[in-house]
Amino acid sequence: MQRRSLLTLGLASALVLTVAGGLAVLLQPGLQAGKLTPAGRDFFASVGRAILQGTLPTGAKAATEAVAGLVNRVDALTLSLPLHVQAELSQLVGLLCTAAGRRGLAGLDADWPAASAAQVQAALEGMRYSSLALRQQTYQALHEIVGGAYFSDTSTWSAVGYPGPVLI
Repeated sequence: MQRRSLLTLGLASALVLTVAGGLAVLLQPGLQAGKLTPAGRDFFASVGRAILQGTLPTGAKAATEAVAGLVNRVDALTLSLPLHVQAELSQLVGLLCTAAGRRGLAGLDADWPAASAAQVQAALEGMRYSSLALRQQTYQALHEIVGGAYFSDTSTWSAVGYPGPVLI
């Protein structure tokens, strides 16, 4: 194959993948009307279980309820964000909910709800220590959203030994 043909093939492939990825995110956004889509809720539940492992309640029912509360608080958070930030978050979550985005950006083969906490943790660690700034920023954003949403509820403070704000 000649060099020019190889370059043309590479550019055409990149264009097709960019258009296909953009269409996938448009067809499956992470947020609709400022609230998480069902895929977005599943995504944050999986990421929350992985980030908060060791902090969540030990009983299966209590852990499930805690994760559901987390997802509801992420939903409330997204509604309070400015519209341009909602749009960016929607694109990010939508991308991560596609197979190509999940594999390319997070390095996770299994779908978010089907992946084990260990698999999601490994994917997050790969993003955290990646040489690509985009992957690091994605990890940091997810970590901040999950941590902030989870610990904004007073019932979660005892898990980390926080007695609450000091009364003045």
